Amino acid sequence: MDHKGLRRLLVIHGFITLAAGIVLTVAPDLIPNAVGIRLEPSAYVVAYLLAGAELALAVLSFGGSRVTDPRALGLIVWSFMVFHGSSGVLEIYAYAQGVSVAILGNVAARVVIVGLFAYLSRDR
Repeated sequence: MDHKGLRRLLVIHGFITLAAGIVLTVAPDLIPNAVGIRLEPSAYVVAYLLAGAELALAVLSFGGSRVTDPRALGLIVWSFMVFHGSSGVLEIYAYAQGVSVAILGNVAARVVIVGLFAYLSRDR
């Protein structure tokens, strides 16, 4: 396991998820609008729930960057891989149902993230 590289990735991931959580809280329609999804103010609660999840992932990322136990670190990494992998699959499903092609950029980013977590956490 590349502990140094994985720690860096976890910190970067923490900042990205923290930023997403803040944006979804302050401007709940901004991220969905970027991929052609219009949220009515009555649907902002969905963005707020996602913001809560993003903030929790940021805390887990920052905390995980200081974890030394390989099994605990592995569980954190697998959790992120499942989150981003399943989110990517669901975004492809949303695209198939008519969401803008712009969402495929997010899918590509998730593939890269899962790949980085898999590569940096592999046994040597």
